[in-house]
Amino acid sequence: MVKAHHPVRIVIADDYSVVREGLIAIIQSRSGMTVSGQCGTWPIAVKQVLHLRPDIVLSDLHMPGGDAPASIATIRTKFSEARIIVLADSDTDEEVYQCIRAGARGYVLKAQSDRENLFQCIDSVLMGHVWIHPSAATRLAERMNAPVLTKREKEIIQMMVAGRSNKEIGNSLNVTEGTVKVHLNHVFAKLGVSSRVAALAAAVQHGLATLPPPVPLASNRNKRAG
Repeated sequence: MVKAHHPVRIVIADDYSVVREGLIAIIQSRSGMTVSGQCGTWPIAVKQVLHLRPDIVLSDLHMPGGDAPASIATIRTKFSEARIIVLADSDTDEEVYQCIRAGARGYVLKAQSDRENLFQCIDSVLMGHVWIHPSAATRLAERMNAPVLTKREKEIIQMMVAGRSNKEIGNSLNVTEGTVKVHLNHVFAKLGVSSRVAALAAAVQHGLATLPPPVPLASNRNKRAG
């Protein structure tokens, strides 16, 4: 935890200057906190954080010049004490998971948060905790506690999501149908299920597989033409 006798130094990273200005105003409205740097791209954010070594980093999820999880991981590798709070417009489960896995300590939803939420997150992270916005916390916990599947098991699950049979999966992977069944039995055991349908539902819930995009409905013109 940051010692009380020195101001909490914060770096703000967001590619919209108006957002940075708003965050600076909020931070400076609270005694004991100061903004020591600001930037608008991931490469500059990484350099600035490693140079200034602030107590807290408030960073937008989507900035030019890099990928959030990779940039966070780079910072944490070179500055292990970095306390990074990600500010996001949405609560997409996979993005939350990847950022936390990379080393982020907080996750604040811009549209659903006020200054009280922001300060709650900062205070919690300063105390060494992880703070996730409530609307994403439950799903993230499920994602973090997901069973660990092998690369081959994930491939098979994803093919199942696409509607392929065991025989078709075996042909695609150049293995026998019996081998596919062995892998599926392992998957069922790890997910605690006993059927393909239950396995698919559990895999999607835990972020181990993704559903295919919906097929667009045919237009009325196409229907008349048919």
